[in-house]
Amino acid sequence: MKITIFGTGYVGLVAAACLADAGHQVMCVDAIKSKIEDLKSGKIPFYEPGLDILVSRNIMQERLIFTFDAAAGVKHGRILFISVGTPATEDGTADVRHVLDVAQLIGEHMDDYKVVVVKSTVPVGTTHNVRSKIDEALHRRGCPDLPFGVCSNPEFLKEGSAVQDFTKSARIVLGTDSERVREFMCECYAPYIRKLDKIIFMDILSAELTKYAANAMLSAKISFINEIANLAERLGADVEQVRKGIGSDPRIGYEFIYPGCGYGGSCFPKDLRALIRTAEQVKHEPALFRAVEEVNNRQKRVLFEKLRKALGENLSGKTIAVWGLAFKPNTSDMREAPSRMLLEALWKAGAHVQAYDPAAIKEAEYIYGKRDDFRLVNTREAAVTAADALVICTEWQEFRAVDLEWLRSQLSQSVVVDGRNLFDPHEMKQAGFRYYAVGRGENC
Repeated sequence: MKITIFGTGYVGLVAAACLADAGHQVMCVDAIKSKIEDLKSGKIPFYEPGLDILVSRNIMQERLIFTFDAAAGVKHGRILFISVGTPATEDGTADVRHVLDVAQLIGEHMDDYKVVVVKSTVPVGTTHNVRSKIDEALHRRGCPDLPFGVCSNPEFLKEGSAVQDFTKSARIVLGTDSERVREFMCECYAPYIRKLDKIIFMDILSAELTKYAANAMLSAKISFINEIANLAERLGADVEQVRKGIGSDPRIGYEFIYPGCGYGGSCFPKDLRALIRTAEQVKHEPALFRAVEEVNNRQKRVLFEKLRKALGENLSGKTIAVWGLAFKPNTSDMREAPSRMLLEALWKAGAHVQAYDPAAIKEAEYIYGKRDDFRLVNTREAAVTAADALVICTEWQEFRAVDLEWLRSQLSQSVVVDGRNLFDPHEMKQAGFRYYAVGRGENC
């Protein structure tokens, strides 16, 4: 099947590579010529495990091609995916201008039946606006009767496991009001539903809301366990034991109830804010969503507060080691990462930072540039050398097994602030550390 994907960002490129690997003929369209040239040579603009291999393999087999020619993209595909970015505006509303711009291009260039699929994360009602935009373009061309279909197909990819999430997804949500569109989409996803039909058909508005509802629910679970962790800390309870106690209940489960220093990334914060704005627009007060956001914003300040508790109010001149800059492991993404709030608070307090991340060093350089108070290093060992304290922001695998005697010898004040609860509080105390975790360890 011939498929075109507009947008070569995180969602678009993962979808393109996976669909090509399943045997489809996929063309990717992007307006940035330099980006297209990089992709043609197999250069991936972000870190995602396994994606580079997938892209290179399908370029070689000529099932995956890249172009900045929008007209060629429209002509190529029977199914046209819109996977462009929807950045947040100042008030938190998702900006869908790029989505509608692509819809207009499709209307200007299509000459036979197409299925237009909105895969970008968009406010409820956007897919209907895409249909209207295409209709308007067809009327201007004098082709008002040229048929096409539209579909909402939200993505549920997790950074760090996106390839597996796409190819082995728990569900494929499709919002459409057309039987013909259903047939096209079933053919598109046939390679992934041979053993189990995971497609869930619904109306367009419900499909769009499903995406926001899923991320809001996961965000709520994270904020909930963080609130419990803060309470446990003050009561002298161990949130890790509480987590096991509630996670064993199948109605709750263990997923997303790991306490820490808050969630970040490109999805949860942006999507929750967009859902809040959507509720406001229909005169509904989203009290729960606001609380989830408030708890998360507060949680991101926990690391700095614990560090100040451990080292004293005056952090000026202190050297702080930071392990992990990305918002989660297996990605280079630092968008709204807890590390950023920590770094900026430390600099404001006059501290120096030595930081290491296995994937996000270049991203940190891009965000913050050259600073006298910010040293980016290439190993975890270099980060802690001659530091006063260590703060762990991201639960990369290589941070879990550490020679504690060696680590204590590197830190002048033997302080570890663990934002991801990687270590056992009793073992850390026995090794001579002042250990501050989230909901366990020393009470702040």
